[in-house]
Amino acid sequence: MEYHEAADFLFDLRRFRPKPGTESTARLLAHLENPHETVDFVQIAGSNGKGSTARMLERTLREAGYSVGLYTSPHLEDLRERVRVDGRKMSRAAVCDYVDAAREYITERGADGESPTFFETMTAMAIWQFGREDVDIAVLEVGIGGKYDATSVVDPIASAVTSVTLEHTGILGDTVEEIARDKAHVAPAGAPLVTGVTGSPLEAIRDVAGDVVTVGPAPDAAASGADDGGDGDGTASNPDVRVAYGGRTNHTEAAVSVDAAEWDLETRIPLLGEHQASNAGIAAVLARQIGDISETDLERGLRSAHWPGRFEVLDTDPLTVLDGAHNPGACEGLAETLGTYEYDDLHLVFGAMHDKDHREMAAALPTPDTVVATEPTLDRAEDRAVLADVFADAGVGTVRTETAVPDALATALAGAERDDCVLVTGSLFAVAEARSRWTRTDVPKRIRDRSDARDALAEANVAAGDVERLDGDAVHRVVRTALRDRQATVLKEELLRLGGECALSGLERDDEAVDAVLMGTLAQFESLVDALESRSRPHGLTDVARELRDTLALDAEAGVGVADDTNIDGETDGDATSPAQSAGRPHAVGRTTADSSGPDYPWTDRTAVMGILNVTPDSFHDGGEYDALEDAVARAEAMIENDADVIDIGGESTRPGAAPVSVDEELERVVPVIERIADLDALISVDTRRAAVADAALEAGADVINDVSGLEDPEMRFVAAEHDAGLVVMHSIDAPVVPDHDVEYDDVVADVIDQLSERILLAEKAGLDRSQIIVDPGIGFGKSAAENFELLDRLDEFHALGCPVLFGHSHKSMFERVGREAGERLEATVAASALAADRGADLVRVHDVPENVAAVRTALAARDPERFDWNA
Repeated sequence: MEYHEAADFLFDLRRFRPKPGTESTARLLAHLENPHETVDFVQIAGSNGKGSTARMLERTLREAGYSVGLYTSPHLEDLRERVRVDGRKMSRAAVCDYVDAAREYITERGADGESPTFFETMTAMAIWQFGREDVDIAVLEVGIGGKYDATSVVDPIASAVTSVTLEHTGILGDTVEEIARDKAHVAPAGAPLVTGVTGSPLEAIRDVAGDVVTVGPAPDAAASGADDGGDGDGTASNPDVRVAYGGRTNHTEAAVSVDAAEWDLETRIPLLGEHQASNAGIAAVLARQIGDISETDLERGLRSAHWPGRFEVLDTDPLTVLDGAHNPGACEGLAETLGTYEYDDLHLVFGAMHDKDHREMAAALPTPDTVVATEPTLDRAEDRAVLADVFADAGVGTVRTETAVPDALATALAGAERDDCVLVTGSLFAVAEARSRWTRTDVPKRIRDRSDARDALAEANVAAGDVERLDGDAVHRVVRTALRDRQATVLKEELLRLGGECALSGLERDDEAVDAVLMGTLAQFESLVDALESRSRPHGLTDVARELRDTLALDAEAGVGVADDTNIDGETDGDATSPAQSAGRPHAVGRTTADSSGPDYPWTDRTAVMGILNVTPDSFHDGGEYDALEDAVARAEAMIENDADVIDIGGESTRPGAAPVSVDEELERVVPVIERIADLDALISVDTRRAAVADAALEAGADVINDVSGLEDPEMRFVAAEHDAGLVVMHSIDAPVVPDHDVEYDDVVADVIDQLSERILLAEKAGLDRSQIIVDPGIGFGKSAAENFELLDRLDEFHALGCPVLFGHSHKSMFERVGREAGERLEATVAASALAADRGADLVRVHDVPENVAAVRTALAARDPERFDWNA
């Protein structure tokens, strides 16, 4: 079964109306042999805040060492986002396996008029996946209510009700008390229900749940209006666990404190708004109920709980905010949080579903100066003209409409001054389409023969018949991207008109991205971009045209660009300017590349060599050789003498099974070395997972942070921004490496790019530019030898991220695949360095500098012998 067939089967179940009760889900799980019987579950219900709370709890439990499943809805870009294990979304292969296991049963039930609904089937899929992955704990966000929700098929060990407002009155009841009683049925049998609700709805919850732990602001704060419990009567509460919202500490984080009878904590969270303090408190109480969670785990877990599209600040020039507020209560919280920022005019982009109270939402939001009403690409989206009338009636002076969300965002940004604010809200669906401006990647494909062409088409879930028909057309320039269905249709028609080809995945859903493989000559792509840019932003294709122009370097006078690596014979032309340096994609918070005042990095115009200096006793290749200060300094001087561009100093081994060292010990190892070599003629990088170590190393003279954990320390990105330093962000599943930790990838390159894109966005939002952010695919970290070689072969695809690319392969176990055991891998390392340079690596990280410098120079000279004369 192909993924698009499996996803279409699931989406088709939306034709069945929701029905109360858990019987249908229980029967489906019984057919699947009851996978939930081996998993501990947590249920989180509520009118608002349940998704954020679920995310904060999941991240905190992972920080404490648990394997955790997370089930939420809806998704932003991809159906699989709803089901995650240890932060990784469900694989396409796993979705296919699930549908294979459930389809016959679901079809038979449908023939009897009793088919499970979409949500019931998705809930069963999540539970099936969590059992399959043998997670320790699974956190389930409740859909509607609690008593009759599909997630209530499980018996939870802990549960929460975050808030109660009037919602789904036709299903849950006509009063907040009735709704509260329904939600309270998620209460666990062996623990108190945790809630942020106050007033009469709280009493209704007590009637059902009995034992309750209340979480909220102290009485004086509640009386002043900070209580987000949803009682609506202003009654002050006296919660069992008190929380305080300390306000923003920067443009993306806020301070919160939690005070319980026997414990307390202070931390920062990346979710803004006073209501998020209560959500953080609920998550902390639940975590403490579940296990022995340390204060450090709570602090780091809560601070790492990034939740896209929930008051997400993507730029400050102008202030650009995305928030999925979709009802009046959420809009009130959004308005309160936005009020903590200073800006001049407010430009609102609004797209909502037709079943929402648009007038109440408009009344709850701050009064905008301009509104651009638009429609997410869903059948349930409200007509933009209707929304425009709502805001015109509300007294907004300037109201426009745009067909597509990306066009509406572009209109708002074009009309905004630097000190203004652009806000996108109304639904998560609108936010998802706006967010693609920063997250979509157009991936260039290296097509050397028909086999490569078939692989590129198959990876995009193109139907088998179309793969066979089109593989011969994919011989010039090939780009893979993901678009909304309407965008993909227009793009395909335009490229076909110009003589090119375009293959789309079988999945054609308004609310799901469609994979597209674009094929044509460079001239055809130039004509395509010109045609798209000449239109008046149809379906948001102006952004698509800009991305294609950058990806294919169509406006560059010379240069390899990404396009030059996609010829059928694999040859290149032009100079060797890194594609990452010419990328012109939109940037989140931080400087643009052109304005960067950072160092003149050596990899801006060629492949640079990073020499490894491990000052450790236990690193896998050279442990103990340079842990004495004088030996380390001598080694650094020798590597620089042999033309290393960067010296990467590491004080903690991340080899399989390595024991972590303390911060103090790591500092004692690396800082003296950095201080001694800071004035040598090379950049200095510090290889560390800890922000405290990185900060001290930068103070001592380092220029770059090499973070093999991929920003697991929530402070790391801010340390890099504060020092205006370079930052290597590596894709890793475990650091140190956990032996035999199997990870399922659909396509290791595409999956790693997808996961790195969110890490990059975090670094940008902290204040870094993409020219400062170096991406590392993480050779040996959660990948098999075959997957490591796949990453090497397709390394050029990582330039789709718009960042320099580092390849770190030196003496690693992947070379066992070519018959090289430990201690015999120099020649294989050198060969891989040459291949990496040929495929556009901006840096290679190696132990043996002279040999690898020679390999890199040889590869560059072969690409451009006129330019790269190392004797000149």
